[in-house]
Amino acid sequence: MIDSSATNSSSTERRSVLRSARQANSIAFAGQGLFLAVVLTELPQLKDKFDLSEAALVGAVAGISLIAALGSVAAERVAVRWSSRTALRLGLCLVAISGLAIACSPVPAALFVALAIYGIGLGAVDAGTNMQAVLIQHGQGRFILSSFYAAWSAGAIAGALFVAACAALDLSVSVAIGVAAVAVLLAGQTLGPRLLGAADAESGPDEHDPARPVPVGTFLMFGVTLALAFAIDLAVGNWSALYLSEELHASAAASALALAAYQGASLAGRLAGDTGVRRWGSRTVSRCAAAIGSVGLAIVVVAPTSAIAIIGFLVAGIGLPLIAPLCFSELGRRTGGRGLDALIARLNLFNYAGTLVGGVVVGSVATAANLRAGFAIPLLFALALFGLARIFSQRLRHSSATATIPGQN
Repeated sequence: MIDSSATNSSSTERRSVLRSARQANSIAFAGQGLFLAVVLTELPQLKDKFDLSEAALVGAVAGISLIAALGSVAAERVAVRWSSRTALRLGLCLVAISGLAIACSPVPAALFVALAIYGIGLGAVDAGTNMQAVLIQHGQGRFILSSFYAAWSAGAIAGALFVAACAALDLSVSVAIGVAAVAVLLAGQTLGPRLLGAADAESGPDEHDPARPVPVGTFLMFGVTLALAFAIDLAVGNWSALYLSEELHASAAASALALAAYQGASLAGRLAGDTGVRRWGSRTVSRCAAAIGSVGLAIVVVAPTSAIAIIGFLVAGIGLPLIAPLCFSELGRRTGGRGLDALIARLNLFNYAGTLVGGVVVGSVATAANLRAGFAIPLLFALALFGLARIFSQRLRHSSATATIPGQN
């Protein structure tokens, strides 16, 4: 005879563990967004402090993306050997240490070393948070991944506002980055134990079901989709303010509103994304997101005034930021506890390919022609994402099948 009280107690305990892990991972996502926003918005101040050239600054940003890929690979190894919880906690620790090193750097060489350490931590946290998000979603049995990305957006907005407050209070760049680093360190150490460990990840019902391989072609299509989504995101982040100021002759304050509109809309879209996927399925949501994003970017490209361009960025932000969490979710649902971490970490590598493409391609077109022509590239990417929406499931149903990863025995 089955002891129903013991079963109910175990089920209640499992739900409590998942709820606590979801809260902790949401804060990790927010911390990652906050610190990245602080570093990026403080780059002009770092440039002035260390008398860096534009080329050195661009090289440093590109280097962070390249090194972050190494951090993601390292997180995969740590997760497979121990757990994604360990990988994420180590990543958060590296981010905090690098932030304190950036704040205390006395010379440019020390700054570049600190930024390299940050790149490793950035990649590890990107991979670790996504591993945890998919594990938690597996446990809860329903789509919740967009909510984690909404937390990232909220953190990024908070980071930008924090830097603005520091500037208003005339606090130095070292103080701003140092305070943000301490916040990440405290969050990682306090909330880390609440994340899912190896035993939690492997205790779900999927673990012993028969394997179903993910074809290499399918994996690569999801990778390309993720890369295009992040390429658009970076293009907006890097070039929107410059587009408004140089092409549409907007003031500095108005130029900053472009990214604010995009990020604010992305927060709203991601908060609504979970409900949308549960109701209509990931294919419909991804197709609608790409269509809305294409309309927004088309408005940006043809905008005659800065106000119209800001509206375009806002419209684009409603849809496009939903696609990245859908990629992780769709692949994650096809694997079980043992294969999931490596799968997600390898998919995460396309994040950095996308950021490099978004920075280099748009910048090259803008240099050869102008930024209006440069923003036609993200528009083409968004139209491609509309076509790629067919790789998503029509309805999101959590599968119990496990998957193998390209290159994994």
